[in-house]
Amino acid sequence: MAGPSRKPRSVAMVAALATVAGLALSACTAAVGSGAPVLTWYINPDGGGSDPTKGGQAQLAKECTDAADGRYSIQIQLLPNSASDQRQQLLRRLAAKDTGMDLMSMDPVFVAEFAQAGFLAPVPAADADTMTKDAVRPAVQASTWRGRLVAAPMWANTQVLWYRKSVAQAAGLDMNKPVTWDQLIAAAKSQQKTIGVQARRYEGYMVWINALIEGAGGHIIENPGASADELRFGLDSPAGQEAAAVIQKVAQAGVAGPAMGSLDETGALDLFSNDATSGFLVNWPYVWAALPGKNVDWIDDVGWARYPRTVEGKESRPPFGGIELGVNAASTHQPEAWDAIKCIITPEHQTLYMKSTGNPAANKTVYDDPAIRKQFPMADLIRESLDGGAPRPITQYYGDVSSAIQRVFSPPDSVDPATTPRQAQDLIESVLKGEALL
Repeated sequence: MAGPSRKPRSVAMVAALATVAGLALSACTAAVGSGAPVLTWYINPDGGGSDPTKGGQAQLAKECTDAADGRYSIQIQLLPNSASDQRQQLLRRLAAKDTGMDLMSMDPVFVAEFAQAGFLAPVPAADADTMTKDAVRPAVQASTWRGRLVAAPMWANTQVLWYRKSVAQAAGLDMNKPVTWDQLIAAAKSQQKTIGVQARRYEGYMVWINALIEGAGGHIIENPGASADELRFGLDSPAGQEAAAVIQKVAQAGVAGPAMGSLDETGALDLFSNDATSGFLVNWPYVWAALPGKNVDWIDDVGWARYPRTVEGKESRPPFGGIELGVNAASTHQPEAWDAIKCIITPEHQTLYMKSTGNPAANKTVYDDPAIRKQFPMADLIRESLDGGAPRPITQYYGDVSSAIQRVFSPPDSVDPATTPRQAQDLIESVLKGEALL
């Protein structure tokens, strides 16, 4: 493929943000009167908010400040709720080389873009083993860019298959064995129940598409880390066609409800929470804590299993999400920042965080904790799904890749295995070459 005639959108945006942010932001370094640095940690919103007693990142900041014994302290700044707004705010500060931001909580898909632009300080070689010890495999993959660790796994997330035991039994499904999407579709249709999926034009849809392709043995990007003119795509492939076929079958069977193209995590959970439609659901572990609040009085009828297989005979590759911790390359307190991260991600703190916020730990040993196993009776499944999961494409052009796929695969009832994967791949390639806009 010929080199792009203009900068890809993600790279161009970084350059533009650097110009704007350089004018709008002043680099400053906070320090206490004694000279001990005050580290600023930009955190994504969680169940603890800004309260240092609620078990969220704010409490971890306080506990690690106490553990530092005067060497440094950690203050938090809350990022916006949406991932896209979080990315924009972080990029503005990173591009401006704002020394007032030391640590940051990042969605895994941000890591490659930030690292490629030189905004992330690489993990010190001496700390690499500590940062990744006992971490689930996809979290380490997502924290690595071009062979170098540039972030540390903090918490991880995955989707499981939630189901009504009575519905599965009536449909003749043995949930002790792996099930395929085809089996689920047939079961839901036979029982006149639904499968809760995420198919609105947003990042959750990309999560589903990627998991389907990975589960068919393919990859959206076959050579992660490559430059725009060297990227090889695997959308227009048998795996891409198998993925599109699943979406087409779900849509044509009508088992995702009458408004499949508007479903997100909340809408899918609502379908599952309604006794009249409740059959199956693919969603994150927060479902277990959310169901009682939905006035579900049949909680004993809820079961869980590994994410459905795209094709018979191939292990599923459950979705992967979570948060990675990075250090601003412009921070003047990088040694202290990495020391703080080592404190934040200890198994003890990941256990506290999981118990308090419900966000699953990236460290596999946490799932052996008796309190975790009591709160999450599906703890072994979460750990297995995380370790066997697949990250979304690791590329500095992720925003363009995800947006193009969402656009072409929407609405879901228009998906055609014979044409949709090829059209999505063609659009991505055109965007990266500057021949099309999103």
